[in-house]
Amino acid sequence: MKKIILAIVLCLSVIASQAQTKTSTAQTPEKPNDEQDGLIKEYFSQIMGVAVSTTSNIKLFQFVYDWVGTPYHFGGNTRKGIDCSAFTKELYSKVFNLTIKRNSRDIFSMVNPVSKDDLQQGDLVFFKIHSRSISHVGIYLGNGRFAHASSRGVAISSLDDGYYNRYFYKGGRLLDVFKKELEASPDGTTNVGSGDSGGTDKP
Repeated sequence: MKKIILAIVLCLSVIASQAQTKTSTAQTPEKPNDEQDGLIKEYFSQIMGVAVSTTSNIKLFQFVYDWVGTPYHFGGNTRKGIDCSAFTKELYSKVFNLTIKRNSRDIFSMVNPVSKDDLQQGDLVFFKIHSRSISHVGIYLGNGRFAHASSRGVAISSLDDGYYNRYFYKGGRLLDVFKKELEASPDGTTNVGSGDSGGTDKP
């Protein structure tokens, strides 16, 4: 149903932009595109609970939207089932064109830790769920919300939720040195190691 609504919104925005172009030859071609992007941002901000002002990366939100509801499967990396680190790895590959490591603990070794208050869209969030070591990872979307493959499947959750607030460890931002290495050799850091637990279901 959500995808049908999105399709309708996009179609209406395209029709509207075409009509405006025909009635005003002096109008610049960028304006309809800006209006269309605005509609898309508004749509994603509503369904994901993130402020429009923080919805700067449409590609990121489209990726998350397409994967929401995918079942969780430890060690999985497909639409049939995926775990948290594989989801994060796939997102970084498709959205940011970066190939990060496969395990949440290894991914943490590639980031510069940041506090919860300093998180930015696209940053990583790490958790120690019933463990002394990092066992879960997600991607920050803004407004305290993050996307992840939980034990209930790919979903959008809040860092302010009592469960995730309790097990939150640190945020992380990919270090520039790794970004340069990955951009220069995108296949050089592939790590097929075991997956990560999505954490136990919330009580």
